[in-house]
Amino acid sequence: MHILIIVNDGPYGTERSYNGLRLALALAKVEGTTVRVFLMADAVACAKPGQTTPEGYYNIGRMLKGLATRGVQIGACGSCMDARGYTESDLAEGVTRSSMPELAAWTIEAGKVVTF
Repeated sequence: MHILIIVNDGPYGTERSYNGLRLALALAKVEGTTVRVFLMADAVACAKPGQTTPEGYYNIGRMLKGLATRGVQIGACGSCMDARGYTESDLAEGVTRSSMPELAAWTIEAGKVVTF
């Protein structure tokens, strides 16, 4: 089963990104499941490396790293990055600059699409 998770909110402030990535991590552990994550709008900030959070508080950067080490493809919307002044050097390891055509292809391939 191919699953696409689209995240729209920034890394902190709401728990949408956190919950979307929690679901992605849980799904990535299911045998026979392929998970992809697409970061859009303010969610491109989730991919900023070097995030420091208080002890005991979730860290979106670490969550993305955990997904990447499990082979989850993570794309960040290129036009969303441009609008916010982000470059590829602002993306954490395992996150790649992506595009609407790639999101469209991922959506077509996915058996399920979940948005946060």
